Amino acid sequence: MRLYPEKLAGQLQQQLLPVYLISGDEPLLVQECSDQVRQAARNAGCTDREVIDAGAPGFNWSDMLASASSMSLFADRKLVELRLPSGKPGAEGSKVLQEYLEISGSGDDVLLIVAGKIDKQSTNSKWYKALDAAGATLQIWPVDAKDLPRWLQQRVRAAGMHIDNDALQLLCDRVEGNLLAAVQEVEKLKLLADDGEITVHTVTASVSNNARYNLFGMTDNALQGKAAISLKMLHGLRGEGTEPAVALWALLREIRTLHQARTAVDGGQSPQQALSALRVWKNRMSLMQAALSRHDTTSLVDLLDQAARVDGSIKGYAGGKAWDHLDRLVVTLASASTPALR
Repeated sequence: MRLYPEKLAGQLQQQLLPVYLISGDEPLLVQECSDQVRQAARNAGCTDREVIDAGAPGFNWSDMLASASSMSLFADRKLVELRLPSGKPGAEGSKVLQEYLEISGSGDDVLLIVAGKIDKQSTNSKWYKALDAAGATLQIWPVDAKDLPRWLQQRVRAAGMHIDNDALQLLCDRVEGNLLAAVQEVEKLKLLADDGEITVHTVTASVSNNARYNLFGMTDNALQGKAAISLKMLHGLRGEGTEPAVALWALLREIRTLHQARTAVDGGQSPQQALSALRVWKNRMSLMQAALSRHDTTSLVDLLDQAARVDGSIKGYAGGKAWDHLDRLVVTLASASTPALR
């Protein structure tokens, strides 16, 4: 039986199957699914657990058959956990796994196989099909950038909290696909969120460790054209441990809004109409208008290009130091350009 990770908990509540194969190259999700099976096995009376590591020096596949043959010696049920890091048992392992299933078919023990990524060809093999027929197989796929917001939102909801869209995007930018870091951040936010509501300010409080130099103050000063003050605050944020990805997120959010507003203004809208359509808060309208009055499409596209260089530097595929690129981004945002508002 093929199972999706999100369906595992419900299946375990209904029935504990004799075999579970959990495979993939996303360690956190593989670990969480494996833990669910282990807990269900304990609840069902598997008081003993035998771990067999196929990747360990001196491993012999005969250990699996010995485990199957010794089941009748135990009064209590047992969880047999086979670790298969390579995801491929080979010819001998394939044969042994099928023999194990034949020997253990009438027993009460549970077999949990925790494997590395299994390729498509292996899913058509006899050993894989035998395991699938005897129990459940779960293939864990990495959470990509497109799916990360949905995944994180589900984790936040499962923790009994609600997160707004801006805070969710900041959290995604911060963890950069590292699911373990994401789970750790959600745990930290549980301590900081008032009434379970996570906002941008909640996330920045967690990320910046209540830094003396305010992330949004830095951005607002840049929007007002105060380059020196904004740079001082950016350096303060760096000194107090703020990550460059967080500073970039705060700046890029405003630059994108300005670029969209400039396109609308060039198309005939007034600055206030354009900014209102982009849901800019009234108390920030003057800040954004001040920045919009200094920048034309060319300068805003240049700012987006600079932001892309910062992102590339953070992620290791572009040259230079991220903080140096951020310095230039702040100065450029605060500088005057030559457009005229319509």
